[in-house]
Amino acid sequence: MGLLERLRDRLFGRVEPALRIDSPGLVVVVEAFDLVEADSAVLARSPEWRSGEPAVLRHHLVLPPDQVERARELLAPDGWELVVGERVHALRVQELDALHCAQERARMAGLAQRLGGDWIGWDALQVTHR
Repeated sequence: MGLLERLRDRLFGRVEPALRIDSPGLVVVVEAFDLVEADSAVLARSPEWRSGEPAVLRHHLVLPPDQVERARELLAPDGWELVVGERVHALRVQELDALHCAQERARMAGLAQRLGGDWIGWDALQVTHR
């Protein structure tokens, strides 16, 4: 979370989400790896996704190793965290809706392209209810 977001949250009393990108019990509830499928359709076909509850939105990227830190710098002000493994994952806790998923998809695809990489898709995780 960036400095401006933290300041705004303090001024306006927004509470930090209880969910974190590494919360125990997270499971994938929706996946979007088909480039032509609309995000609204992706969300609509998922019986596990719970609308109105926070989720970890995770974008799957392939980036040149020398561009990972640049991506981190560009995404950090908006609360995105990068986890590097075989692929690079950009993660953030948020409530999901079709509009914001589509906006973030376009942003991540554009970022990957500018940095000489590729955007693979996104998925979302929520904590299972027992």
